Amino acid sequence: MVDWYKDKVEIVKDAYDKGAKNCTMISHHIQKDLTKACAQEVMSVIMDEIRDKKISVLIDESRDVSIKEQMAVILSHKLPISSLRGQGYDGASNMRGEFNGVQKLIRDENPYAFYVHCFAHQLQLVVVTVATSTPAIADFFNYVPLIVNTVGASCMRKDALLAKHHDVLLEKLESGEIITGKGLNQECSLARPGDTRWGSYLKTLLRILVMWEAVIDILEIVKKDSVKPENNGGSFGLIGKMEMFDFVFIMHLKIELLSITDSLSHALQRKDQDIVEAMQLIIDVKEQLQDMRDNGWDPLFKRVKTFCDKNEIEVPDMDKEINARGTSTRRKQKVTNMHFYHVEIFLAAIDAILSEMNHRFGEVSSELLVCMACLNPRNSFSNFDVDKLVRLAEIYAVDFDVGDLLLLPGQLRGFVSRARRTQDFLGCTELGKVAEIMVKTKMNTSYGLVYRLIELTLILPVAIASVERIFSAMSIVKTDLRNKIGDEWLNDLMICYNEKKIFRSIKNDKIIKRFEDMKI
Repeated sequence: MVDWYKDKVEIVKDAYDKGAKNCTMISHHIQKDLTKACAQEVMSVIMDEIRDKKISVLIDESRDVSIKEQMAVILSHKLPISSLRGQGYDGASNMRGEFNGVQKLIRDENPYAFYVHCFAHQLQLVVVTVATSTPAIADFFNYVPLIVNTVGASCMRKDALLAKHHDVLLEKLESGEIITGKGLNQECSLARPGDTRWGSYLKTLLRILVMWEAVIDILEIVKKDSVKPENNGGSFGLIGKMEMFDFVFIMHLKIELLSITDSLSHALQRKDQDIVEAMQLIIDVKEQLQDMRDNGWDPLFKRVKTFCDKNEIEVPDMDKEINARGTSTRRKQKVTNMHFYHVEIFLAAIDAILSEMNHRFGEVSSELLVCMACLNPRNSFSNFDVDKLVRLAEIYAVDFDVGDLLLLPGQLRGFVSRARRTQDFLGCTELGKVAEIMVKTKMNTSYGLVYRLIELTLILPVAIASVERIFSAMSIVKTDLRNKIGDEWLNDLMICYNEKKIFRSIKNDKIIKRFEDMKI
């Protein structure tokens, strides 16, 4: 980098050529020391900002490019454990080995460091369960990756898919079946579903649905062009599977179910997701699923039938009796097609996801989170409950003494009364925004105890999206070409990279001074 820069700037070149030949500024040892000085200055700014405030700890793990497990811990730099008010972890994989039981150890040391499992990870577990809720659905998800891999196995097949889809779009545009416009009909490839992110299947299924004719045509081409049957990638069987009513029905069902959970998934991945909003979103998803269970069968079946008629796929007689799927014909156990598709697939899938939502998000009904939900500013603080909020303060007994608990009810009533008649709070839907408005209007001083409650609520983590963004950055900093970076240097680089705003605000003189002190 220095060699490149001196060739571009004459002054730097002169200084470089005339300087002492034993100068080691481009040495990797000096580079590491400079990086450490930068990282220490960044951390100094962060520590000064949060030193006397309450904090949460977020922990996640990932493997870097060198297949080494990395642990990310947010805000864990010589801060007193007594300041902890929340813990967040992504699943159980990062709780084994040297970190086994860390959540309990922290609670033993500080009982007010409440633990909340990552909401986004729990939603992931819900979707995984739904993907295997019935044998028919599990079989469907076994075929989807095979279709994507076969169609996208080579550049030639991808180009052919694009050309076929383009021809289909032109035909539909000419017939008026679809309309053109900015951002419409832009799908041009099949998205490969992620191995661990089951929500990614929504994008894949939507692409298969939109590009249906093109996908079938490519599978036909693969089948015809294969010299040997074993080289056709199973395309013959895939065509037959795709043109079955079972496949089409489950595809439409899963698209609708994943669409409902997808909005929650994206919301939980937002930066600084607050707990009140997360709880409201979970309730919204449950209500949508229940409504689909009660009223969604007829619209879904109508869409599936229309799609099958259009693509010449046989629709079975729903009143016809068939042998129960998955049982021997000798048992002579009969059910109608309607029973199989409506009860054993449609209702079973929705019941499975509702059951998992209630199980995985059972913590939402816990006393702590229910009390926090009373601070939801939606609809002019319609859920505001003084008694529950006083109970919340009692849970955080270390932050509210007896005198505070006596004063708190009056402050809560005064705050909500003023907030409901203050223009700034109208239409406010996020608790973080409430805190900003309180600071702006000096209400954080007048209603200090209420503001303290809001701060504690905002601290409790419900998502680890911030930590996952660090791992995304790690793939940029530590690449295949730089896979020998040591842990200490990687940590310093990651601090500077992820805290760009703070890093840019630091004067060069401060970094140079710290670097000089390191060399003394």
